[in-house]
Amino acid sequence: MSNTNSKKITSPLYSSIGVVLISFLLLSYSCTLKNSKVEESLQLPNMIIFIADDVSWDDLGCYGNKQVHTPNIDGLAEEGIIFKNAYLTTSSCSPSRNSIIMGRYPHNTGAAELHTSPPVEMISLPEILKSKGYFTLQAGKFHMGDYARRGFDQVHEDRKINGLGGEGYWDQAVDNLPDDQPFFMWLAAIDAHRDWGSNQFSGTHPPSTIKVPEYLIDGDETKQDLAHYYDEITRFDYHIGSVVRKLKQKGIYENTLIIVMADNGRPFPHSKTRVNDQGVKTPFIIHYPKLSTTKNKLSQSLISAVDIAPTLVDLVGIDEVDHFQGVSFKNLILKSEKKFRNYVFAEHNWHDYEAYERMVRNDRYMYIVNSRPQFAQRGPLDAINSTSYKELKEAKLNGTITKKQADIFEAPRQVEELYDLSIDPYQYNNLLLGDHIPSAYEELKQKLKEWVITTGDDLPENITLDWYYREPVNTEEKDINGNNKSNRTHHHGIRGEMPGKASMATKNNNKGPF
Repeated sequence: MSNTNSKKITSPLYSSIGVVLISFLLLSYSCTLKNSKVEESLQLPNMIIFIADDVSWDDLGCYGNKQVHTPNIDGLAEEGIIFKNAYLTTSSCSPSRNSIIMGRYPHNTGAAELHTSPPVEMISLPEILKSKGYFTLQAGKFHMGDYARRGFDQVHEDRKINGLGGEGYWDQAVDNLPDDQPFFMWLAAIDAHRDWGSNQFSGTHPPSTIKVPEYLIDGDETKQDLAHYYDEITRFDYHIGSVVRKLKQKGIYENTLIIVMADNGRPFPHSKTRVNDQGVKTPFIIHYPKLSTTKNKLSQSLISAVDIAPTLVDLVGIDEVDHFQGVSFKNLILKSEKKFRNYVFAEHNWHDYEAYERMVRNDRYMYIVNSRPQFAQRGPLDAINSTSYKELKEAKLNGTITKKQADIFEAPRQVEELYDLSIDPYQYNNLLLGDHIPSAYEELKQKLKEWVITTGDDLPENITLDWYYREPVNTEEKDINGNNKSNRTHHHGIRGEMPGKASMATKNNNKGPF
């Protein structure tokens, strides 16, 4: 007698089910394995942020500038992700750097103006990474407060070891990295900040070959000025290449995520301290060999400087930090074609001169509000002391200046400005002066108002006034610091109320519209 309980089931139906089940399990395992590999590759990467000083978004070879020599950055870009629409939150050095490293808008840092420091209780990106076991190091220009200093295991800001461009210690920093920790390095150049100094890269860009942008004068002095500027960008590029070679020699290149960016636009009229693209749009490159998703990619999506810190902590598996006002764009690193933000915001506050401008842009349009329309926007003190400004002023006086060049002298300015960036990349044509006003005007106006209210961005009654005359004054009389006495106003050294103080913006973590 056969035992029916021991019979094998060989029905075609059950066989099919078995095949399907096995296939499903294999597929699931494959997907799980694939996802686990991605997640594994994102575990505790080394991180370096190379941040330039005063370099506009289109002043690198990989962003279409065929005049400037940046082979090392271009190489990283070719093997990484180029972000075409990355925006800073302001166009002044220290407020921008604090905003980046804190993941907060300038008025929410407590240091919205140049040469001011956030409260010591603020939290920085390196401090958060230290809690994850990272070794943290800064080398070059610091320009932040004691709160940020607390986040670094080592701070190397001494000009003697960093050299003219701020990059002199970078190689040594790599040589001395600990072997038993992941690392985060904030490598901050002084390049390409004025004044230009003679160095081994001087003459890299012959003035005769320089193509001058339309908003500057196509004259000999401006060409020389731009040539010096490009020389210093090349020095920044050279030292990035040197660090990359060191990383490869040590065998840690593959697991090092590299970011290349700037803190604000070029130190020329129409750029630095403006909330236009030449002021707050930054080159932004991410290079991470360990992830195939970062190779030879391009992202057109809007991102903000406040998103950088949240993204880096997300990559190392740290839970969302309430202190951050930005949002992680980790998914853009995995799939660069995705859309991320709908809006980015920027602000300009005191930088040598009284100021209060706000900006919002979407995929196509930029909207600006000038709360100090009575003032021309010539640029900061270093820009108006430049030979490029001198040629602009001469052209204005002799009547040869064009409308695009004359923009910096316009006063009073329009309170509101709206630009179509798809056809007006340098923001020359204010659409609010035309007969047809796009519907985006009301949308962006409302979004900016919402951002101002929700993030606590109030306009102080006691705002910081001009510390210098708005036109340079030639005099031989110097103070003890070597500055022209007559260039200083009687408000010099007097700090007004910080934007956002009345609303206690430093306690406000609201992200605003996204």
